[in-house]
Amino acid sequence: MRRSRIRRLACAAALALGAALLSPTVPSAAAAADPYQILVFSKTAGFRHDSIPAGIAAIQQLGAANDFTVTATEDATAFTPQNLATYEAVVFLSTTGDVLNDSQQSALKGYVDGGGGFVGVHAAADTEYDWPEYEDLVGAWFRSHPAIQEARLTTEDHVHPATAHLDDTWTRTDEWYNYRSNPRGDVHVLQSLDESSYSGGEMAGDHPITWCHEQQDGRSFYTGLGHTIESFADPDFRQLLLGGIQYAAGAVEADCSSTGDPDPDGDSAEAETYTSSSGVQTAPHATASGGATLGYIDHGDWAGYASLDTAGATTFTARVSSAGAGGTIEVRAGSATGQLLGSVEVTPTGGWDTFTDVTTTLTAAAPGAGPLFLRFTGGAGALFDVDRLTLTRAPAAEDEGSSNVHLFYYPWYGTPEGPAGSWRHWQQGGHTPPASIGADLYPKLGPYDSGDIAGAVDQHMEWVRRSGAGVIVSSWWGQGSYEDGLAAGLLDAAARHGIEVAWHIEPYNGRTAASVVDDIAYLEGKFGDHPAFYRDAAHGDRNAYYVFESLRIQDWSALDAVKDTAIVLAQTTDTSKVAHFGGIYTYDGIAGATAPGWKNAGDHAKANGLVWAPSVAPGYNDDRAVPGNTTPTLGRADGASYDRQWNNALDPAIGGDPTWVSVTSFNEWHEGSSIEPAASDPPPGHGYETFEGAYGKTGEAAETAYLDRTAYWTDRFEQQRG
Repeated sequence: MRRSRIRRLACAAALALGAALLSPTVPSAAAAADPYQILVFSKTAGFRHDSIPAGIAAIQQLGAANDFTVTATEDATAFTPQNLATYEAVVFLSTTGDVLNDSQQSALKGYVDGGGGFVGVHAAADTEYDWPEYEDLVGAWFRSHPAIQEARLTTEDHVHPATAHLDDTWTRTDEWYNYRSNPRGDVHVLQSLDESSYSGGEMAGDHPITWCHEQQDGRSFYTGLGHTIESFADPDFRQLLLGGIQYAAGAVEADCSSTGDPDPDGDSAEAETYTSSSGVQTAPHATASGGATLGYIDHGDWAGYASLDTAGATTFTARVSSAGAGGTIEVRAGSATGQLLGSVEVTPTGGWDTFTDVTTTLTAAAPGAGPLFLRFTGGAGALFDVDRLTLTRAPAAEDEGSSNVHLFYYPWYGTPEGPAGSWRHWQQGGHTPPASIGADLYPKLGPYDSGDIAGAVDQHMEWVRRSGAGVIVSSWWGQGSYEDGLAAGLLDAAARHGIEVAWHIEPYNGRTAASVVDDIAYLEGKFGDHPAFYRDAAHGDRNAYYVFESLRIQDWSALDAVKDTAIVLAQTTDTSKVAHFGGIYTYDGIAGATAPGWKNAGDHAKANGLVWAPSVAPGYNDDRAVPGNTTPTLGRADGASYDRQWNNALDPAIGGDPTWVSVTSFNEWHEGSSIEPAASDPPPGHGYETFEGAYGKTGEAAETAYLDRTAYWTDRFEQQRG
């Protein structure tokens, strides 16, 4: 049945082709194809939304007005190949939990892959977590949501029948989902949320909320809207829902092809997918990429692109056409009157469907300058059209890690077979290794020995390199300590992988300002000639020492003796406590979520020639290591916590423009703050957490999720630094 319907649609599309080229309006379902049927499925095995009856009624009303009939059911036995073949689309209306068995899942997958349509509404993303293919079908799984509140949505596609009726922005009240992964690289985003317009967004500022994509021979549409009963009485939401159903059913045509993951050295977009504008409109062109251009451009018009960051952009390229006057494209950062990065002339091409590429090099955007804006200038009348545009970025260095991202590293673990001769740190909290350790996560390597240089430590350095960081900050408990005894081997392993080592001077017994000065001389004298001994070329080749709990000591004037050779960092944001220090850091794995005092500390550091190295962490949980501890925890939220802290650090208005970013931590297992790979299959019966679901990854792929995300943010940091 589906193949015959596609043939009928093709005939209808051919008959309407001329009208479609002349008009930007979307044809109705009745004009595009014969009447058809859809199935609305609203079974719940978890939370049940009270808006489901209103949703069913709204879809039935839309069907009556647009030539499709609706069958509503909560009976999963409807999911057989034979029954599904009678429908052109299946709507999952706020389903939750595990609602299909294996054979029903197989029937749905075969139905969509074979040419059927799928529509997911709101909690459809909170469904079938044990069925991996479902994540591909819906686009992304639900992670969390804040309270119901007003937010601003940005329309990214002004052509798709679900969003063609919407303005550039749309302000409404709903329950705004955060997702376990960002689907942008795999779907065609139609709407996104402006996270600055509400409280509780956890998608790092890029927050798709409505999207569509091709699913083999079929079609999938999803919207996160629709929690409230009132949504289904809203004409704009009903039109969005109708357009999604019509697309999924094949009743209207739409471009839902995925652009894939951005080029690692550049970002591209269809020019008509602007997120803010003045004067311009979308112009249909059969010969244009995506079937449309940014058109109707007059002198002084502009368009903004919230998803295209200008940080690190070196070249701008655009595909253009002009049967008009021609003119100039100004490339700006942050706003239509923001920093001018470059400009390029557009000369007439001889016709609106005759395209050519124009390109220009760009000056570096100021840190935090913001997203891409294009401003257009020229003579009177229509100037030109813009089709597809690309920002090319200078690639991050592949051979060396960033010397500006530092991972706190702990070489203090021991086993009975290693140099310690007994369990060291793994038994914290009264646990009995190796199956039971004092940590809420279990290392991929198991409870290892920090003296296993050729094994565990070499693997650590390989992982550090994968993270993009170029420096580890080794925990050091004084001269002659256990960690001091392992320092030479640690430096050797780091050197083999191109990693450098700085030092984290801990509060050992008898530590004073004078003893820290002596420690610096000791470490410099013993290891200063080692190729892995960190020196900051940007700050006089000085080496670096982070002083943990520096507030324990009141008078640090002794540090003046080493200020020309060493950068010594105080752990605080109280700028009245940093006299005599060469820098400031925070370490706290919880505070980064709100960044208290970061802007002030960063501003003070810049004004006084100090290094500012705020600390970011993926989470914090020490329940197993410190039973009964009342220290609060910070859940990882599948990566959202880490992203939030990095965002805070890199936002000059919050993070204060850091010199370095320090990460708490590579491998502090007691506190649950590690980015070192955690086992996806830890010993059972002990309640261990895993990285399952982090950034949408599962199983073994999730084990390295935080290493890979660190590399992502390291690259962002380096691009922002210019």
